[in-house]
Amino acid sequence: MIEYRNVRVALLGAGSVGSQVARLLLEQAAELAGRAGAGLELVGIAVRDVDAERDVDLPKELFTTDAESLILGADIVVELIGGIEPAKTLILQALSSGADVITGNKALLASHGPELFEAAEQVGAQLYYEAAVAGAIPIIRPLRESLAGDTIVRVMGIVNGTTNFILDRMDTLGESLDDALAIATDLGYAEADPTADIEGYDAAQKAAILASLAFHTSVPLVAVHREGITGVSHEQVEAARKAGYVVKLLAICERISDDDGKLGVAARVHPALVPLGHPLAAVHGAKNAVFVEAEAAGDLMFYGAGAGGVETASAVLGDLVSAARRHVIGGPGLAESNHADLRVLPLGSVSTSYQITLDVADQPGVLATVAGILAQHGVSVETVQQTAGVTRGDEGPATATLIIGTHRARESSLAATVDALTNAAVVNSVTSVLRIEGA
Repeated sequence: MIEYRNVRVALLGAGSVGSQVARLLLEQAAELAGRAGAGLELVGIAVRDVDAERDVDLPKELFTTDAESLILGADIVVELIGGIEPAKTLILQALSSGADVITGNKALLASHGPELFEAAEQVGAQLYYEAAVAGAIPIIRPLRESLAGDTIVRVMGIVNGTTNFILDRMDTLGESLDDALAIATDLGYAEADPTADIEGYDAAQKAAILASLAFHTSVPLVAVHREGITGVSHEQVEAARKAGYVVKLLAICERISDDDGKLGVAARVHPALVPLGHPLAAVHGAKNAVFVEAEAAGDLMFYGAGAGGVETASAVLGDLVSAARRHVIGGPGLAESNHADLRVLPLGSVSTSYQITLDVADQPGVLATVAGILAQHGVSVETVQQTAGVTRGDEGPATATLIIGTHRARESSLAATVDALTNAAVVNSVTSVLRIEGA
């Protein structure tokens, strides 16, 4: 048997994930070589500052600021810089040189994925990205390969650990969003500027990637409906628990039909009520989970650490072993499957159900008026809860709280219903609107 030469690996970035990838490559070199069929030689690590302090003690001679030269001498390039530039330029340079690329850059893939995949296909290279979604959880490869012969109907997941940590503490400990966010920041789950997490941008990027992969269709980031958790109140979380739900920030990608019956795909991120009996309701802390519904395979659940340096490094190394095996065996890279080319449909085409909480006048005929408004918009009532009236004294007449659970309907019809309720004379205010998913 002819022994294959070492596969040269260039690493771009030495942050929390990159430094762990480098450490594991060096410490587990012999074991990784056995799995890959060839030695994995770390030829260098490109960074902005070679003297910066790092969590992992790595050989100084590996560091360089010359990323371009490092790329030209590599068989496989691992990009863990993050952001759009210079990551995009460097990845394109690596692909054009014939190198395979491994990346965990969700923002770049969500915004420029088709361009990168086309560049890889033109030269027969491979772009791997298991670490881009849900950290250590293997979800990209199952969607890309294991389920390639199946028809995926829906992918629904908790793909942002920071927001899950916050919502979980609000649910289990009764904390406010601000208090839970402060603890998440202290523990390192949230950045100093948590906007990307709590406003849903991070989850939306991952949803775009999952939707594109699951449905063999390019789904641009701008087509992903996005809502964050900043509007979720302690009262909503408490009411959800009493009703048998838990509030989760979900990324939902699904194959649906429009009003004409033509197939399309939709992707969205928003807080939702998840029944306590659903597997996603049991995902606590900063964990991630992805629930896949497929026609033949049925329901599948992928659960684990969604972030963390060493955890995400595990996903990177899995891609690295796969890439090295391809070099040993030979053959062109696996092109992205976008043959379906389904239409990307707007949020209004989605079917879901709502829980609507209303502050209403406590007087006869209110419930009938509210039910009439729902009926006018083709929305059926499934459940109704009403509190006893509250007397306001000198401030005005008594009020009551109505909690309406709807049957599934088009999002456009449900949104129009909420607008009509907001303007109804008997409704003082619409205090809460949450979608129900997984019921």
